[in-house]
Amino acid sequence: MAMQKMWVAGVLLAASLKALAAGPVVGVSWSNFQEERWKTDEAAIKAELARLGASYVSADAGGSPEKQIGDVESLLAKGAKVLIILAMDKDAIQPALNKARARKVPVVAYDRLIEAPEVFYLTFDNREVGRLQAKALLAVKPQGRYVMIKGSPSDPNADFLRAGQQDALADAVKKGDVKIVAEEYTDGWKPEVAQKNMEQILTRLKGGVDAVVASNDGTAGGAIAALAGRGIRGVPVSGQDADHAALNRVALGTQTVSVWKDSRVLGREAAAAAVQLAGGQKVPGAAAWAGGERKVSLQAKFLAPVAITQANLGEVIAAGWVPKAVVCKGVDGSKAPAACK
Repeated sequence: MAMQKMWVAGVLLAASLKALAAGPVVGVSWSNFQEERWKTDEAAIKAELARLGASYVSADAGGSPEKQIGDVESLLAKGAKVLIILAMDKDAIQPALNKARARKVPVVAYDRLIEAPEVFYLTFDNREVGRLQAKALLAVKPQGRYVMIKGSPSDPNADFLRAGQQDALADAVKKGDVKIVAEEYTDGWKPEVAQKNMEQILTRLKGGVDAVVASNDGTAGGAIAALAGRGIRGVPVSGQDADHAALNRVALGTQTVSVWKDSRVLGREAAAAAVQLAGGQKVPGAAAWAGGERKVSLQAKFLAPVAITQANLGEVIAAGWVPKAVVCKGVDGSKAPAACK
């Protein structure tokens, strides 16, 4: 009997030591995992967590703010010691934050701001993304009628992007070279909503559009489809995320720029930050920031984006972001950018 007790005690001790040695359980709440780019982010998060000895559990809200609250509760119930949240709605997510706070579980606001003092905010510099988008269009269309296809009204990034776009356009607007003739938010960042909005704008303006500042590649695709549906070609259009289809459009010349935010880097950074926060550590490179709508001070870290046009398409190919065959599909050899030759 004594030997049996010693054996049981040994097993329990070994299990305890193993649990101590293992990294934390990291819960990731995705807002709408069906978008192409989040799969890239997830792969990077998983790989870095595995390298750090932490484990990954996740849930997809499928575009529902209500489901996301339940998802966060479920992740906490599964033992998550830190959360990475891509919020569908910055305000609706607050009850989930309260649950995490009650359990003293740190939260990383991933790519989209959640304005709460205890949250760590990690993203690319979205205001700079907006600047890069508008600058690229100004370079090819310094004068004319500009349409602004904005992001989702429930996502703070939409307004950060719009502010950056205005930074770049301000002088041209003041001089009268550029006239902003229409702007619309895109509910849920849905391409079909962007297309419908653009169709309505084209009807209202009788096709009088010279450039479209679309805030991401999905909305760019919707705007381009609307233009094509009216037989309108040659209008410069911006985007962001370096989606494969968008990079192909850049090569084909139907989209002018896609601002690349290498989400592999963002995913790795998020995984590392999550493990550091779970261990009570500070995140290297973080600083106090209060640039949100409510000016709440929180810790944040911003990564640098890159504007991808035909001139530097080779960068995304060389970095292994996308195969050359995907970028250059259907490109006319005589008009091909250097990356496709």
